Amino acid sequence: MSTVFKKSTNGREGVWPAKPEKSASGYLPADLLRGKSAGLPSLSELDVVRHFTQLSKKNFGVDGNFYPLGSCTMKYNPKFAETVAAMPGFTRLHPVLPQLKGAGRLCQGALEVMYETEQLLCEICGMKAFTLHPMAGAHGELTGVMIIAAYHKDKGNKKTKIICPDSAHGTNPASAAIAGYEVVNLPSKDGIVDPDELAKVLDDQVAGMMMTCPNTLGLFEKNLPKIVEMLRSVDALLYYDGANLNAIMGKMRVGDAGFDVVHLNLHKTFATPHGGGGPGAGPVGVSERLVPYLPISRVEKLEDGQFFLNYDFPKSIGYVAPFYGNFGVVLKAYAYILRLGKAGLIRATEAAVLAANYLRKRLDAHLEVPYDRVCMHEFVATSCKQATCGVRALDIAKMLLDKGYHAPTIYFPLIVKEALMFEPTETESLDTLDQFADDLIALLAESEKDPSFATSAPRTLPVTRLDETRAARSMELTDDL
Repeated sequence: MSTVFKKSTNGREGVWPAKPEKSASGYLPADLLRGKSAGLPSLSELDVVRHFTQLSKKNFGVDGNFYPLGSCTMKYNPKFAETVAAMPGFTRLHPVLPQLKGAGRLCQGALEVMYETEQLLCEICGMKAFTLHPMAGAHGELTGVMIIAAYHKDKGNKKTKIICPDSAHGTNPASAAIAGYEVVNLPSKDGIVDPDELAKVLDDQVAGMMMTCPNTLGLFEKNLPKIVEMLRSVDALLYYDGANLNAIMGKMRVGDAGFDVVHLNLHKTFATPHGGGGPGAGPVGVSERLVPYLPISRVEKLEDGQFFLNYDFPKSIGYVAPFYGNFGVVLKAYAYILRLGKAGLIRATEAAVLAANYLRKRLDAHLEVPYDRVCMHEFVATSCKQATCGVRALDIAKMLLDKGYHAPTIYFPLIVKEALMFEPTETESLDTLDQFADDLIALLAESEKDPSFATSAPRTLPVTRLDETRAARSMELTDDL
């Protein structure tokens, strides 16, 4: 598809700006004046409208097609939440308002939403308190690790290490490193954390351990009680990455299981839109002993029912975001939780786990599943068998694009070669799962007969195979005008 610049035709115009009464040179410094034409394309209004309408039709989203992107929980985002978030009483609020003297009474509704959302998340996760400030999942991770660091500093502990299992979420090591910790990799045995392996790396220098449960293989960490006991013995804290909370929501409270810190992805589990770089939200919950270190400000409720922002927490890690995080995302998640209720959230989890296991069984005769046992909300297959014939995970992903599906996550987790991670979510119907399985099985059969069928995919999209090495190393995105 041509760019808007390639469609430019000399002399064609869509807008006729009024001629300025005076020259800009009399008002602006010379270094701010343009020396030559801006190089804008010459198009009619209709040309521009058609160009961007055609581009919009090439966008891919869960509203249009199946999106089994593993570890991302691309569930349908109900539109009633958008209606709530667009209510004028919320959209017309200025974020500075709660901080102005006496103005808190003018934004009680927004403060109440934040307070009640924190209370609901505490109940769902079994934590003592939450902050809504972190603006994405990885931001929540960093905030959580900073809280761990503040706890140890306050106690006089000089700890330097964070343990990250190789089956944990991919951003955990980066978050720990940014917070100043040495990252200790913990190899998995049979897909889950082995206490014997943990014992080899656990010492009094360990500040904490970051776990994803179920992990990125879609497997539940059955040794969790022993792991908690071992960490407690060296005063190390246990961090829960909430990327996969959709698998246990309403079935298990992570605080009850012994986790000290948890971050959630509202744009995953609680059905707020995500993708395209945001917006997201990564609230962080903590156990009672970590409450003093939460970011400021915090919403509190007075005896008369009024809400206010409290900044008086001397041990707090301070500010981690402007104002109060992504309030619109929090608002949508709040509406989602209230609409589904406890029974609805439990049903969502059950359906997510059922969908993943159904799809796993539909595919396990055609794609090898290294840890082929009951999974949680997602599972990881491998195309190592197909790779012997020249068909890699990347090729399978590209074939699925031609069928109108988003590809699963590929080459992650790193502990599975030629990995394909599938997460169907609870909002997909049995018909969709069957159609997807049928199409993928047919594509695998065709590629087995003719590997070039896979290696030349996709054939129906405006962009086929990209130079991915160049894309990863060159940050320039320009067009020759």
